[in-house]
Amino acid sequence: MSAKTKVLLVEDDDAILEQLRRVLTDEGYEVVSAMNGNEAIEKFKADRPDLILLDLYLPLKDGMDVLREIRRESDVPIIIITARDADIDKVKGLEIGADDYITKPFSLIELLARMKAVLRRAHHGYRFNMSNVSQLRAPGLILDLKTHQVIVERDGREEVRHLPRKQFELLKILMLKAPEVLEREWLLKEIWGNFMSNARTLDVHIHWLRNKIEEDPNNPEYILTVRKVGYRFGKPVEKIR
Repeated sequence: MSAKTKVLLVEDDDAILEQLRRVLTDEGYEVVSAMNGNEAIEKFKADRPDLILLDLYLPLKDGMDVLREIRRESDVPIIIITARDADIDKVKGLEIGADDYITKPFSLIELLARMKAVLRRAHHGYRFNMSNVSQLRAPGLILDLKTHQVIVERDGREEVRHLPRKQFELLKILMLKAPEVLEREWLLKEIWGNFMSNARTLDVHIHWLRNKIEEDPNNPEYILTVRKVGYRFGKPVEKIR
């Protein structure tokens, strides 16, 4: 682990903050910390971390608001750490743009593994030959790899849709591998870096992605479910160089 890997640790519990700071420092990370939402935004802008560990329960500014504000200007990897066990909080965090989540109480070994996986994906990307490919095109849909825009064509009009990073990456990999059926476990490993992210994480991203690009999300034409196996892209895809 390079000492140059900087982690912004956002946690308002003194004991947890100090424990995580010690563990991360021992693992070779450079750690900066914040104990409320406003300070988190200030530290993010001042220190430009490589990874953010973000608690959702924060004074002054809620963790969801912090996540939303950071995502307006940066794709820095973010893992939300929360005592909230309700699925709605996890779903909301993933939709706003969190890369992963972990629920208190958690194993430090698991947290470190998730951090390494998220960083690995952010730094190295996917193992596909994308040289000179600028766009992936399907009927009614354009994925622009240079601008990171998704363009949906409806009734002769083009509409630009914003996708959080993980949804963009998921759509990209489905289109690149079309019409191949991609197993759920394989998708989890490719996008989240290991098998520790559960199937619910993938399902949430598929659900929100369909809401963004499908004309009728309940009867999808682009992202098709293959029961008991995984997902596939349902339209022919052209690579534009």
